[in-house]
Amino acid sequence: MVGAGMIGAIHRRAAALAGARITGVLASTPARSEQVAREWEVPAYPSLDALLDDTSVDVVHICSPNATHAPFALRALAAGKHVVCEKPLAVSVAEAERMAETARDSGLVAAVPFVYRYHPLVREIRARRIDGEFGGWHLIHGSYLQDWMLSPQASGWRVDPVAGGPSRAFADIGSHWCDLVEWVSGERFAEVVASTSIALDKRPAAESRTFAADSPDPSPEYMDVSTEDCAALLLRTAAGVLASTTVSQVSAGRKNRLWFELDGARASAVFDQENPETIWLGGEDGARIISRDPGHGSAEQRRLSVLPPGHAQGYAECFEAFVADTYAAIGGDPPEGLPTFDDGLRAARITEAVLRSSRNGSWTEV
Repeated sequence: MVGAGMIGAIHRRAAALAGARITGVLASTPARSEQVAREWEVPAYPSLDALLDDTSVDVVHICSPNATHAPFALRALAAGKHVVCEKPLAVSVAEAERMAETARDSGLVAAVPFVYRYHPLVREIRARRIDGEFGGWHLIHGSYLQDWMLSPQASGWRVDPVAGGPSRAFADIGSHWCDLVEWVSGERFAEVVASTSIALDKRPAAESRTFAADSPDPSPEYMDVSTEDCAALLLRTAAGVLASTTVSQVSAGRKNRLWFELDGARASAVFDQENPETIWLGGEDGARIISRDPGHGSAEQRRLSVLPPGHAQGYAECFEAFVADTYAAIGGDPPEGLPTFDDGLRAARITEAVLRSSRNGSWTEV
């Protein structure tokens, strides 16, 4: 495990549940590595070299800041390790292209945790689309809203474009929405017109953020903010279907609301990640709610439904299923829908198009 923050802990738990032996952890500093190693009851690696020299390591999970993804992943692949790398895959399209090409040439498994693909009812919508239930799409729309950057004191390495890259909200969560909607709908976004905004032009410098959000300290060291808090997109698919989405990390009360609606010629479908146990299916003669149920529905919905009906599944189970599928692919049995470095590259290209469009104010090819 490279990186030991919130997402690193989620990777570690999912890996352990999938049967992996955690050989060790490399965190941001030697002291942090030792601290986490004690908490996780695993060894601490003194360096990336030491980790990659460990012949017992089969797969490296990269959960460190965005700017480290490309160098770390490329070194891991060169060392013959399978890789799970957090998104965004890279902070530029050129880096993402190199990573995807290296992964393809290596023959190793290189996966990106676009884990919302693993909600059972997301699979149900996709299966119904493949079966032709909805007809051709007329309109695609939705949003991905959070509020973790609402406080003027909220900050972190993601705000620093050197560590986090030139896009923040869209690269972090808008990429999830686009990946999920493209995968479920079968459409590919071909062009976009986008606008972005920054809620606060200054935030506490990440390295000096040692106080709580409601701290009375009025004078922390501040840094200029150049990455977006919000983005509004109008998109058109290769087939000419119109789509729109809104992305925000400053929408009060919205914790992790990824929502989409797919409107077809015969029926529509709605999924809300904050309420993942049901989907809304609409028809001209009315609408109905479908609940997750391992005894009914598509084969993939049943496979991923690991709890009985009425026993809520959510994000954690998605992550666990993603890691288990990654390890199945390493074992030679690649499952349906595993997101790879090619999907990470796709997200990088959409992100770059969004940033270019927000600068030039015009339709921009992906």
